Amino acid sequence: MSSGHACVDVYQGAVAALVPYFVAERAYSYAAASGVVLAASLLSSLVQPLFGVLTDRWAMPWLLPLSALTAGAGVALSGVTGSYPLTLAAVAVSGVGVAAYHPEAARVARVVARGRHTAMGWFSFGGNAGFALAPLLVFAVVATGGLRASPLLVVPALAGAALCTAAVRSAGSGVGRAGASTAGGEDDWGSFLRLSGAVVCRSVVFVGLSTFVSLYVRERTGGGEAAGTAALFVLYAGGAVGTLAGGRLAERYGRTAVVRRSYALTVLAVAGLVLVPGPPVYLFVALTSAGLYVPFSLHITLGQDFLPRRAGTASGVTLGLTVSVGGLAAPALGALADATSLRTALLPLVALPALGRLLLCGLREPVPPGAAVTERADPQESGAR
Repeated sequence: MSSGHACVDVYQGAVAALVPYFVAERAYSYAAASGVVLAASLLSSLVQPLFGVLTDRWAMPWLLPLSALTAGAGVALSGVTGSYPLTLAAVAVSGVGVAAYHPEAARVARVVARGRHTAMGWFSFGGNAGFALAPLLVFAVVATGGLRASPLLVVPALAGAALCTAAVRSAGSGVGRAGASTAGGEDDWGSFLRLSGAVVCRSVVFVGLSTFVSLYVRERTGGGEAAGTAALFVLYAGGAVGTLAGGRLAERYGRTAVVRRSYALTVLAVAGLVLVPGPPVYLFVALTSAGLYVPFSLHITLGQDFLPRRAGTASGVTLGLTVSVGGLAAPALGALADATSLRTALLPLVALPALGRLLLCGLREPVPPGAAVTERADPQESGAR
């Protein structure tokens, strides 16, 4: 499941990684380039809750290989379509594939993980590893063959479809039962909405930096394509490590405490990324990556535990919708960059994790479905009381 997740999420990272090449080969403005990210996110954001609801009602493991192929086909076609509208349509198709994958994949992964935070961390690690590999894959293909070579980017989708099929077969009959709608416990919509609001803040920061950090670092350091690709790789690769760390930290300190502290770190890290010039910017990119990704898998399990009767819907929101919704803000950042500067456009991103941290204040650790009624005390909550 983790490897299949990597093969699907490489296409979320690939859209942002293609932006500098669209700017270079097709002379797209910042606003037009960010519109490509919007196209991948908008339709995905609209259909993601639908797939979550369907997952709550019916088990659909067959959807995993099909969605992997759809995600890959859209990105593969984006470089060979000459017109801007066709490019938008191609990446939108890819976004639908990504949207279809995540709710069902999160359900299957939770069944296989049996509720263990560390195991879910490995599942999320796969997706983040896919993000990390995306700029390297795009650089290897497009930097040498141009956008016309983009059909080669379909290869991970073929591998992902095979891996997903093998994972579902080896997991046995347990993944064939939807089960989410019959789980015990009561849905805590208030806590879930607060968590979702925080994840939306994270999403805007993450997608904004994914879209522009490559161009920004090239501008700040005076480097070329390799410098920008390296920055995007650090942003994604640090996340792969951070996701694994998040699961282990949660086992020790509790999920809500780890999530809150990660958002606080992100405020300082994004400020350094935007304001500090020269090569040290890479350090702040790495710290930003840690702050954004340590809570990544914890968002998923917290959402599922806040909505134990609607685990598919919760996964569709925390793993999919609130990740892709950040793309809705990308054109506004691009327009601001065109009107002022890229640095000015990125400054608002400093405030968003601070807002997310405020939304998380007082959020209590939920009791996982099937766990004992005794709730493990959250160290930070206990200190606050």
